[in-house]
Amino acid sequence: MARVTVEDCIEKVPNRFELVLYASQRARNISRGEELKVDRDNDKNPVVALREIAQEKLTLDHLKDDLVRSLTRAPEPEPVDEEVMDLIPTEQNIFGLQDVSAEEEAQNAPQNSFENINSIMSELDRHRNNNNNY
Repeated sequence: MARVTVEDCIEKVPNRFELVLYASQRARNISRGEELKVDRDNDKNPVVALREIAQEKLTLDHLKDDLVRSLTRAPEPEPVDEEVMDLIPTEQNIFGLQDVSAEEEAQNAPQNSFENINSIMSELDRHRNNNNNY
């Protein structure tokens, strides 16, 4: 069969952007194992998808539904390997953080922003002095 051109497909799907969306969705479906509606003829999946659209071998409503479903479906969380689960003790505090109540946090918090700035500035000065000594 002759090579498919965009002009062949534009007659069936007038919007080029929709054509790209439909063809890419059909190519993904083909790569997932859906049955071909035309002979492959050594063509790759996107070309086969365009040929199917040009020859009206499939319904665009079905492709549109697949496309919408693929874009709206939330990805499933990846399974965690057992090895990783063994490394993370769930009952222990793995980050070395201590549980601090809101009252303790309020007591340790600076009274105003200037105290916080002063502590940051003093830490920066100490860091600069340490780097200059080398």
